Amino acid sequence: MKLSIIVPVYNMAADQKLEYCLNSLVHQTIEDYEIIAVDDCSTDTSWDILRSYEKEYPEKFRAIHSEVNQKQGGAKNIGMEAARGEWIGFIDSDDWITPDFYERLIAKGEETGADMVGCDYHLTDEHSMKIGQVVHNNKPEQTGILNEEKYRSLILDGGSLVVKVYRREIVIDHPSRFPTGIFYEDNALANSWMLRAKHFEYIEEPLYYYYQHDTSTVHTINVKRCEDRMEAGRIMLREAKEYGYFKQYYPELEFTFATLFYVNTLFTYMQGVRPVRAGFVRRLGQEMLQNFPDFQRNRYYVERIGAEEKKLVQMQLASAFRFILYYKLLWGYRNLRRKLRSKK
Repeated sequence: MKLSIIVPVYNMAADQKLEYCLNSLVHQTIEDYEIIAVDDCSTDTSWDILRSYEKEYPEKFRAIHSEVNQKQGGAKNIGMEAARGEWIGFIDSDDWITPDFYERLIAKGEETGADMVGCDYHLTDEHSMKIGQVVHNNKPEQTGILNEEKYRSLILDGGSLVVKVYRREIVIDHPSRFPTGIFYEDNALANSWMLRAKHFEYIEEPLYYYYQHDTSTVHTINVKRCEDRMEAGRIMLREAKEYGYFKQYYPELEFTFATLFYVNTLFTYMQGVRPVRAGFVRRLGQEMLQNFPDFQRNRYYVERIGAEEKKLVQMQLASAFRFILYYKLLWGYRNLRRKLRSKK
């Protein structure tokens, strides 16, 4: 079989989100493919919807029900175990793709000999095929036969997993599997997958629609999501050490860990979690320093992190309490100014 498309599903029945995704999959122009939709113990009618698609498209659609909620990583693992394709693709169950998405990506791979192929995507808040805000998922200079320079670039700017297809041997014929029970599971394995690839190609055109809505992972901030991001960072480091690329790509991994585990978690926590706990903020900084005590000197950190963020990070590492007080005063002042301007 040419292609297996793996779709983790949890409570996506509302507003026909799931149907919009599945309709884009069952009408793909590529031949010889299967859709493996894994219901992660949904409490809405998502499982019934999957069963109806399996009945309507028995030659290409398989619905699998997980008896235990394992989050997206666990559902993807179930799909990977069932997959028969030479190529493997993943899609979030609230997103959708152009009809020729997989045909074009796989054709690009087979024409060039690539074992990993990606493209760009849209950000959209409506169910349509109109082009929204385009996000460039990769860079042309990352393509071709991969060498150390390109691997470093991919660790730093690898792009989204769902906007790529992979040869089977990269993702399935290997012992690594997604962590279960957490979000941000892609971040845990992405580096290992990219470093197993030998040749990467990229279509600089948006063929994937990334749906923005209030219940999506990126728009939900709570302590559990922050802890999940931290755990994904820990697994990312364990993968690098276990598979022998930690020392070779130390600067890139240091920066990636610093942004994933620490910087992004710190500021999303401060913006979205109430009440703010000084203990959590303190432990976050302590673990960052335990893993990479000199991360503030990392050249990518120096180049890519803004001056204000650097100042706040330095303050947090010196005193969690002082950082929290300063941050609250700073954003309280900015919100007040914003309100006053809006009244004029």
